[in-house]
Amino acid sequence: MRLINKRSRHGSSPHRIIPARPHPLFSRREMLRTSANGFGLLALSALLGEPAASGQSTPSVPHFAPRAKNVIFCFMDGGVSHVDSFDPKPALEKLDEQPVGHVDNPTANSGRKWLKSPWTFRPRGESGIPVSDLFPHIASCVDDLAVIRSMQAGLPLHSTGVLYLHTGSNNAGRPSLGSWVDYGLGRENENLPGFVVLSFGVIPCGGMETYSSGFLPASHQATQLMADGNPINNIVPADRDARIQRAKLDFLRSRDQTFSQTLGDDDAVESAIRNYELAYRMQSLVPDVLDLTKESAATHTLYGIDSQVGSQRQYGIQCLRARRLIEQGVRFVEITCPPGASNGTWDQHSNLKKGHEKNALDTDQAIAALITDLKARGLFDETLILWAGEFGRTPHSSGRDGRDHHPEGFSVWLAGGGVKGGTVYGATDEQGMFAVENPASMHDLHATILHLLGLDHERLTYRFSGRDYRLTDVSGHVIHDILA
Repeated sequence: MRLINKRSRHGSSPHRIIPARPHPLFSRREMLRTSANGFGLLALSALLGEPAASGQSTPSVPHFAPRAKNVIFCFMDGGVSHVDSFDPKPALEKLDEQPVGHVDNPTANSGRKWLKSPWTFRPRGESGIPVSDLFPHIASCVDDLAVIRSMQAGLPLHSTGVLYLHTGSNNAGRPSLGSWVDYGLGRENENLPGFVVLSFGVIPCGGMETYSSGFLPASHQATQLMADGNPINNIVPADRDARIQRAKLDFLRSRDQTFSQTLGDDDAVESAIRNYELAYRMQSLVPDVLDLTKESAATHTLYGIDSQVGSQRQYGIQCLRARRLIEQGVRFVEITCPPGASNGTWDQHSNLKKGHEKNALDTDQAIAALITDLKARGLFDETLILWAGEFGRTPHSSGRDGRDHHPEGFSVWLAGGGVKGGTVYGATDEQGMFAVENPASMHDLHATILHLLGLDHERLTYRFSGRDYRLTDVSGHVIHDILA
């Protein structure tokens, strides 16, 4: 089933000779009578071994001892420029404004010129890892980060890139990373979803499939919470009398169960029933969990929630909500960026300096605050933080203030549970064009995340349409060099 590596299914030869069976030692009726208790025990063991398959929220047993219990994914949609953030390229200083060409083809990329970074890189922390002045707050936490400078994506398109980052596939229909984590580990808190997306109401370039459970049961789909105002519509029930609401829910459940049985216990209907029940239970807990008035003024200041810049304040709220959610047992929380460019907040084909500085102002302080706050509360070692976009940006430009899509080599970072802080893995070439040392694929990144959660990416499978699917498809290797 979910966490058990299935035996390989080899086809049998059509000419296989089946030996004659010996005469049974007792009749079929005697066998059924004497083994009746065994059948009951078999059913009980199946229920205990597969709680999530039956809709229960009891955590499943990982494949091995986990280093992290939860994930917070800071999604930098649109693609942050790696050569302006975590991958310094002094060669661009010398090549600035020179035409881009190749030794064997000097006219290649005609009209494009190398573009140096508008920001200064400085060695930070005890590790001395260079980080640009674009992220002064995150730079102060660099000794906690494992920076991967050799990430590679598939295509230079936002829609496919966002899907690839989230689902391991360029095509829609696959489960999101958060759904796989919820499916593999189960839920710690039955009153909250296992996968939450903190959203600004913007549909990502990959569409809502980005957060979909795909072919996994629908109960593993993301629950979206809004940045401002009421996080979930109708979270306060219209029926103040709990007995009336419970009676309505029981009636709805009975009708859905009858309908499901006519379809042969349809998974979609069963998942809908479980989601109704979860929504009912969330009413009592979500308002309390997301009530930030319970946090101190110092905490609000730490996250930038008292900022006069609306987008910075909203992102700070989301990061603080993420901390409160994982404290309550939510397995996977994704934080999205405040709206910016039409194809992603960080998608600066022009106005690079203005756009990246605005986005960094919105996100930098709150992300560093999240690291600091988790450490202060003893949660950092059990929480994995991922900071990543769908690709990087070109080291060259057709103008003087913009960069284009660049999947051939870019930077992401991880921090927290099981990660070796103050680490740099991989490298791009002198100009930041290609990953030339320890190239890392999305499947490698996903395999590493699952490994830190105690899940073997090759054994976490789901049978769909006649084959066993997994997040990492048929590839992926754990990046052991960044593990503590």
